[in-house]
Amino acid sequence: MSLLSNNIIPGNHGRIFGTNATEPADLKIIKKSILTLVGIKDVVINNHTFPREITVYSTKIITIEQVESKVKSVGFHAIPKESLDV
Repeated sequence: MSLLSNNIIPGNHGRIFGTNATEPADLKIIKKSILTLVGIKDVVINNHTFPREITVYSTKIITIEQVESKVKSVGFHAIPKESLDV
């Protein structure tokens, strides 16, 4: 476990999550929920992959658990994908 694997680090890379939501309306609800976290700069939804992917960008260190909790609160799941070696 490291700083990179347990958190979203501020910057241009963001963190990619897979989700079980498929409908555009559900993805918008997830995005709106994640944006309520303090420090989240942007949430980008990729509708062209399966499972759908959500990229979360932040202005401060945000834990993976915080994002997972927000997504669970609206009835879906978010699973972080592995970090890229940078």
